[in-house]
Amino acid sequence: MKFKTTFVVLLTVFALALSACGALGGSQPVVLRIGWAGSPDTLNPGAAVLSESYTIFGLVYDAMYQLQLDGSFKLNLAESVAVSDDGLVYTYKIRDGVKFHDGQPLTAEDVVFSYLLYQNTEGYPWMGDYTYYFDTIEATENNEVVITLSEAIPNIDSQLVFLYVLPKHVWENEDAVEFENFAMIGSGPFRMVEYKPNEFVHLAKNNDYFGAVPKIDEAIFQTFESQDALVQAIKTGQVDMITEMPNTAVATLQQDANIEVVTGAPFSPGVTDIIFNQVLPENCPPDDGLCTGHPALLDRNVRLALAHATDKQKIIDVVLLGFGTPGTALLPDGLGIWYNSKIQDYAYDVARANQILDDAGYKDVDGDGVRELPDGSRSLTFRINWPSDSIDSPRIAELLSEMWGQIGVRLEAQALDPDTLTAVCCPAFDFDVIIWGWASDPDPNLLLSVMTTDEIPTGSSETGYSNPAYDELFRQQASELDLNKRREIVWQMQQIAFDDVVYIIPFYAQNVQAYRKDRFKGFVLDQPKVELSDITSLAFVEPVR
Repeated sequence: MKFKTTFVVLLTVFALALSACGALGGSQPVVLRIGWAGSPDTLNPGAAVLSESYTIFGLVYDAMYQLQLDGSFKLNLAESVAVSDDGLVYTYKIRDGVKFHDGQPLTAEDVVFSYLLYQNTEGYPWMGDYTYYFDTIEATENNEVVITLSEAIPNIDSQLVFLYVLPKHVWENEDAVEFENFAMIGSGPFRMVEYKPNEFVHLAKNNDYFGAVPKIDEAIFQTFESQDALVQAIKTGQVDMITEMPNTAVATLQQDANIEVVTGAPFSPGVTDIIFNQVLPENCPPDDGLCTGHPALLDRNVRLALAHATDKQKIIDVVLLGFGTPGTALLPDGLGIWYNSKIQDYAYDVARANQILDDAGYKDVDGDGVRELPDGSRSLTFRINWPSDSIDSPRIAELLSEMWGQIGVRLEAQALDPDTLTAVCCPAFDFDVIIWGWASDPDPNLLLSVMTTDEIPTGSSETGYSNPAYDELFRQQASELDLNKRREIVWQMQQIAFDDVVYIIPFYAQNVQAYRKDRFKGFVLDQPKVELSDITSLAFVEPVR
């Protein structure tokens, strides 16, 4: 088995080496090789959780809208849209002549089939949330999609931008949840060539694409388990671009004349979160819930003490080398007007944190440096986990262990592969503390929904937090058409979650990526946000001749 694995890796490296020749021009295909630390968790758009999956979806599939690097939306599959006076009926005219990668036409029927699939499949973690206000979805003889809403909403573009259109003739006879979708027939600017889980994703351009056809022939996303190997790969030319790196490597790469390092606001604003398991026994999902979280984390006093004992600036300086800002809310600051910038963060104050725990009855009874529950039945020893493909989380966990150790809290740290971490997280709630993160929608609705009671059994809630007042405000903001009123509600929700210490948000990180400027040019770098692997760049990248 070991020999077989090594042989496969050698074949992959050899193939990539051959691709390097093509990337520089000549008779070989022009191949852009992209290194990243993760891998898609699935190629099924409805079932996917990890951001790597959505990167590939955005290249292989089309949606009604396309998100631009300036945060705006433009129509993609539709050539026009008409809205009724009451804001309840949207009629999209689908482009004629669009084809799937297998040559079959894409019509309004495929769009309606896809939307209904997302809406009605119970096993999908959150795609159905985007269709919550869709009362009816119908196709007309004129290749139109008519969406009738149950009530007018302010953000239909952001609700449709990630509802990728699937071929009905492929999906209609498949199990919507279990379908692995390895062939991945889409209509987008790239088509699937080959996928090896946790190894690589191989794409080729779609020459029949209705929009801008990519200038490169192929794109290969290669997974690197070691962050050092990822950086080394771009230095040696094994890859042409990397979408993530440890910030400790920035200075070294900036000194390389052949490498361009790009930093800026993420295309999908991201948030790193420290997740506390706080699901109450009465909310434990009856079918999937294990709910083994440490009981101390149900106490706001404990979570508040941990917040005061977390030196966020030190984490930013050590882990990000300054490429980030302290966080307060699950909504990242990159969401602009939706981010509540008036929240006053908890001060880093170890003495205050200790006093909070003392007053709440958490004493170090046996003198071993670790506090116990007020009844003495259990020490404040928490399991802390993170995804094994995370570059920053191991160091964050180490720093938290030092910081929280000053207030009598011990951490048992362990990295888990992303699939395992997802399984223990939600809706199993078989954990104490997790370091993970989100890539945000351009609209706040999805991340706000994560903290609602309704999402506890679905797998979308990662904390088990439940607050009826918060739930009611979520329903209000989802249908509030007045921008200023909706923003006020969204800000109020963030303040409630902050006051309840649902999460500790250590930072909002900047995007740090790099590419080989001696090999490729044309990356879009003059926009407010940075994302080299998005189609907005990959459609225009070309080799340096």
